[in-house]
Amino acid sequence: MNGDSGGRSGGAASGMNESLIVTLIDKLDKSGLSELDYDDGVSRLILRRAGPAAASAAGGVSAVDSAGGPHGAIPVEYPAAPEGAETPGAGEIIASPIVGTFYPAPGPDAPPFVRPGSKVKAGDTLCILEAMKMMNRLEAEFDCEIRAVKAASGDLVEFGQALFEVRRPGPPGPGRESR
Repeated sequence: MNGDSGGRSGGAASGMNESLIVTLIDKLDKSGLSELDYDDGVSRLILRRAGPAAASAAGGVSAVDSAGGPHGAIPVEYPAAPEGAETPGAGEIIASPIVGTFYPAPGPDAPPFVRPGSKVKAGDTLCILEAMKMMNRLEAEFDCEIRAVKAASGDLVEFGQALFEVRRPGPPGPGRESR
């Protein structure tokens, strides 16, 4: 034959897929390694354990591609939410609907979509979740106030992982009229 191994040549597409990436993350998470560098000749993936604060939020692992991601994983500092009277719905969580990379802003130099204390309306963008090179906007499904942001820029987030702690607006309280 001509030495072709199953039709795959040096210019063939990468064999890297979501299943492989999840497997590599799982192996790193269960190992004592601090970094895993995977290169299949076409694509390269570098996985590094996150620091202690991010480890609890992202399952102990963060992903960084060789280009630094579309936003370069720039950290964003969030001030504490303003103090105020608690209303019904306090402590509600908005969770990630997909596995992906969390970005709180549309670009590295742009302000975040929301921060603690922000009041958002249904349909407002909360963040961007990158999955498989697709940028997905996560929108609020209801009016709420952001109480806390639970992920940092560039964090790998899991399906169902808490991204935002929010509270819905409550009914008028004592001394407030509902006209």
